[in-house]
Amino acid sequence: MSLIRVALDVPVARLFDYRCDDRTAQIGARVLVPFGRQKLIGIIVARPDTSEVAETKLKRAISVLDAEPLLGRADLRLLEFAADYYVHPLGAVIMATLPAALRRVRSREETPAAYALTATGTALDVTTLSPRARAQRDLLALLQSRPVIDHSDISALGAATRKALLAFIAQGWVQTCARPQEAPMTLPAPSTGPTLTADQSAAAKAIAAALGSYQPILLWGITSSGKTEVYLHAIAVALSRGSQVLLLVPEIALTPQLESLVIARFPGIPVATLHSSLADGERNTRWQAARNGRVRIVLGTRLSVFTPLPDLGLIIVDEEHDTSFKQGEGFRYSARDLAVVRARHTGVPVVLGSATPALETWRNAVDHRYQLLNLPERINARPPVISCVDLRHEKTTDGLSARLITAIGKRIDRGEQSMVFINRRGYAPVLMCGSCGWMSDCKRCSAKLVVHLRDRRLRCHHCGHDGAVPSACPECGDADLSPVGQGTQRIEAALAKQFPKARILRVDRDTTRRKDAWQAMRSRIRERTVDILVGTQILAKGHDFPHLNLVGVVNADGMLYSNDFRAAERLYALLTQVAGRAGRGDQQGEVLIQTEFAEHPLYAALRDQDFDAYARSLLAERQQAGFPPYVHQVLLRAEARTVGVALQFLEQAALSARHLKPAVTVYDPVPANMMRKSGRERAHLLVQSSSRADLRTFLNAWRPYLAETASTAARWSLEVDPAEF
Repeated sequence: MSLIRVALDVPVARLFDYRCDDRTAQIGARVLVPFGRQKLIGIIVARPDTSEVAETKLKRAISVLDAEPLLGRADLRLLEFAADYYVHPLGAVIMATLPAALRRVRSREETPAAYALTATGTALDVTTLSPRARAQRDLLALLQSRPVIDHSDISALGAATRKALLAFIAQGWVQTCARPQEAPMTLPAPSTGPTLTADQSAAAKAIAAALGSYQPILLWGITSSGKTEVYLHAIAVALSRGSQVLLLVPEIALTPQLESLVIARFPGIPVATLHSSLADGERNTRWQAARNGRVRIVLGTRLSVFTPLPDLGLIIVDEEHDTSFKQGEGFRYSARDLAVVRARHTGVPVVLGSATPALETWRNAVDHRYQLLNLPERINARPPVISCVDLRHEKTTDGLSARLITAIGKRIDRGEQSMVFINRRGYAPVLMCGSCGWMSDCKRCSAKLVVHLRDRRLRCHHCGHDGAVPSACPECGDADLSPVGQGTQRIEAALAKQFPKARILRVDRDTTRRKDAWQAMRSRIRERTVDILVGTQILAKGHDFPHLNLVGVVNADGMLYSNDFRAAERLYALLTQVAGRAGRGDQQGEVLIQTEFAEHPLYAALRDQDFDAYARSLLAERQQAGFPPYVHQVLLRAEARTVGVALQFLEQAALSARHLKPAVTVYDPVPANMMRKSGRERAHLLVQSSSRADLRTFLNAWRPYLAETASTAARWSLEVDPAEF
């Protein structure tokens, strides 16, 4: 009897054995199997000799879907580690990382490997096709350019080309055929970049020297110090050695800019970008090209850390401190941490780049577990001058201080650009009745409905609720309703009032929602058809605007009120990134931060631009308080229709945890910071230990209890190394 062990996307931490008569079935291939009344796609993870399930109860696999494995042994090893470390079912982990097109149940008919023209098709003249049939003309030209065209090359051209292909096959102009044996790939030499500074050259040489072995490296460079150029030089060396490169970025908005830089530096070298905005077919085509080695550079967001790369030689994580690398729902993993694990498994260097490294990374560097490379100076520019506008002594007009307004006016007169940063979109955070004190609460979340004045809508930025702005107070009927606080729309309106002739551009999630909108905005900024930018953190990360010489920060103090112990670290990183947009050209930049706490140590560190000292002080505080990175944490989350049900489940879980007599600390359950979200009420239970091994032992004993005694009224999930509370 031939057996296969299959990982399925089901919410149980186990694998399933099936009988399989197809002896070509390989570990890492997809298989279609019966599961209850359903048919599910799974991944073969083992070919066991025996099964704990009785032979009479073993079901037979329906069909093996892949002639060769989709996932190699190294890929499965990483996925198995992730499932174990983050306490998530292996099948759910594996299937979450595959392109959606590979997770659908389809017929067994396999996509042809390649296509070629028939004799009739070869005799065709492209000019005989209608000039309006652009897709057909392009397809015929492609098929005439080479004897055999791979299916992935045609799929990458889009739906219109695939439709034209079907028409050609129906006409007898094209036939399917086997993919030819590929010749060894010969890559063109990269184009020449700018001359490196001494610090850049030393960093690039250190990374090159690490190729071929595992070495975690922190590339710590202030904003505009040329970290990207170091990446490109390291990539060039890795490519010259026949390796593939994985370059991770935190945001989709950063991908087009970096993609254009990579393509310009490495013309003719296959590059694939992977992110959630891709169509299913396009993502699958690029993923497959990376898996079979045709793509040599993969540039992607957090899920790309799992992309199969048979020749992987270098991993780079840009802006490694960014919280976007942590998945916040479902399979809650850290792409940055898994990049380090993957590098260790594969035996390759991993470069973590940042101007403000995460404290976990910084501790590893100062303790010499990571190699530290430093870029302390800007390229052809001086660091900006950072100062605070003390709002205790200076009044504001519509949220803008007189000092900031004057500074913006001077930049407009000189033909320079300014940016006003406020990390809150919409017109105002809340609508309030001046008579009875009513406020625009979201009925489904513990949050306020944000005023979007242009659309006259109240919107929740957490659950998506959308309603009209009322004409009168719902409680007392008074028409005296006022927006309270500032958002990007209100700041935009205030600037338009102060500078009626200025060209103002607002950049936030609302204005960049349309495809290619942000790219068009970047072009306007570079072409200097914009005088003032108003935006959220979309503007803060990795953008180079050479004519932007003033940055004003509004409402920075909001994050200081947070009860999250990471709030100060994240605010420092955010403001450093924002400040880094100023003065990247010939003129020295200026940064004005409006605050009521001008003497706060965080703002003092920003003015001095001394991350090292501030990071060491934060680490000392964390060590004294018993916070990460000096302890390791797991958060058990629960949500239900009422918070009482969620807390009851967590209290039972805490009781069971303490009965295990673990070498860990089990805290009492508490409501979450945002207790209600999308109509569900939430609470959590924190477990922590100074020993990761003790925490792992405890989790292995505790999780089966949670799975067996879970309440049907409360949904729960475990998060290892939680980033939010």
